[in-house]
Amino acid sequence: MPGMALVGSCLWSILAWSIWFQVQVGASPPRLVAGASPEELGAVKSRAGCPDYKHYSAYPHFPFSDGPLRLPFQRPSPACRTFTSVAVEKVIEEMTRRMTDKDLARLFENAFPNTLDTTVRWHVDGTETTAKRPAAEQKRQGTHRLGARDRGQWDGAQSFIVTGDINAEWLRDSSSQLAVYHALSAHDSAIKQLILGAINTQAEFVIESPYCNAFQAPLASRQPAAGNGQQDAVHPAYEPSVVFECKWELDSLASFLALGNAFYAATQSTAFLTPRWYTALGTVLRVLDAQSQPTFEAETGRFEAANEYTFRRHTDVGTETLNLAGVGNPINNGTGLVRSAFRPSDDATILPFFIPANAMISVELQRAALAVRAAGGKPRLARTLQLRGEQLAQAVWAHGTREHPRWGRVFAYEVDGYGSAILMDDANLPSLLALPLLGFVDVSNDTYQNTRRMVLAKQGNPYYLQGRAFRGIGGPHIGLQNAWPMSLLVQAMTSTDDAEIMDSITLVRNASRLGLVHESINVDYFLDYTRSWFAWANSVFAQTILDLARRKPHLLFGEGAAPFVVGGEDKGG
Repeated sequence: MPGMALVGSCLWSILAWSIWFQVQVGASPPRLVAGASPEELGAVKSRAGCPDYKHYSAYPHFPFSDGPLRLPFQRPSPACRTFTSVAVEKVIEEMTRRMTDKDLARLFENAFPNTLDTTVRWHVDGTETTAKRPAAEQKRQGTHRLGARDRGQWDGAQSFIVTGDINAEWLRDSSSQLAVYHALSAHDSAIKQLILGAINTQAEFVIESPYCNAFQAPLASRQPAAGNGQQDAVHPAYEPSVVFECKWELDSLASFLALGNAFYAATQSTAFLTPRWYTALGTVLRVLDAQSQPTFEAETGRFEAANEYTFRRHTDVGTETLNLAGVGNPINNGTGLVRSAFRPSDDATILPFFIPANAMISVELQRAALAVRAAGGKPRLARTLQLRGEQLAQAVWAHGTREHPRWGRVFAYEVDGYGSAILMDDANLPSLLALPLLGFVDVSNDTYQNTRRMVLAKQGNPYYLQGRAFRGIGGPHIGLQNAWPMSLLVQAMTSTDDAEIMDSITLVRNASRLGLVHESINVDYFLDYTRSWFAWANSVFAQTILDLARRKPHLLFGEGAAPFVVGGEDKGG
């Protein structure tokens, strides 16, 4: 068939031109920095021809999957990957071999390693301490003149994990991105050091600017600071070379604690409990105290004008700034809850007691108590953490639930302590839908089940979006037509119903035509999406598939299939 051969030749030519164009447009030129070691210069040169993954991820690449969707292979070439793990590759091999849906298998193959492949912008394994570094290096890092509080700064393993297409690290995103690898950290020393480094790096960020949510590459990484293009007036002031954005989000500090807690749970190692981590923990507790203060003085009713955190942005988007001169709406005294100025979507809270983050940090404080207790030597601190976590949990139950005329007793999304409540949910984590995944309640809890029914119904949640092509929970961050695949993945992980689970993951699979999970999808046209490269969503997808491999193996591997447990022995045939 000469005509078919000609058509095939043309298609191959177009594809080859497309790939050449992507590489040329997306290639990152080598960045040679004075003082770089020969090894660093060699690494820069070897990656000089690697395409920018933001461009690369926006186009399909061979080979395509064997399923009807023909999903592309979107991993960078091995030389262009930012971190590699033999253990991760073994999981990919075992899972894709056993999965019967080859399109779903391809999506897992791309998504599971995405954080390692593309977002580890800087990692050192910790073999050099500050004292051993050359004087010029110490001066460049600012560690040549340290006070007692700063001793040990940037010592040990360090890891800078970006969110994907933005060259900055969000505490929440990076903790969630790495969560899917914790189970391997007890068996893979490289993964263990990577996560240990991430904990250490986050500790430095928290100590430096605890109210901030996103950070620049550390100075030692020799990467340039990124601009966010905003005009912000923030108190406390921050250093722009360190901070990318400074929105006070309670879940950011909860995520810092969660990263260390999950590391301890997986490895039983307390190596992350360094003096710097304890300094960061003290900073966390001080901020929680400050953000538990009411807007008005309890006895006199006078306005407490000296709120420690204020935020004002020059913008025409109401969710991007705080009203009332950057303070936000008032909160009452005596609740025991902690204020959060912004949500995990980076949108401003309406009522500042954000319940999902309060629930999350109540759990993480109690989990941190376990690690501190195991390390020994600080029994009083362990008791304090346990008590504070328990008190926060009690406050959530006392002030964060409401009786709904249709749904019964439910969790509110936000409250203010005066009796007002916002009843909704947002796709970003932590969310009300994700409360069992956070460890706050069991999935069978009546109040949670009522809440779940409410937030997954258009009549109960204003941001539950349905269209001709897609559905799920969205939020104000993108708009009223875009649902987030992450919400469907959380729906699957919090369900025991096979049909609901498969419906959720099938919708995500069908909307992921570029072989990666997007930030949000237009519910009427799934080819209209935001962000081709969003590592957080890919990690949540991988987490969902691995959860089903353990909990519902027949849905992935076929009837009668044995479970697959990451870090355990594969019993599948």
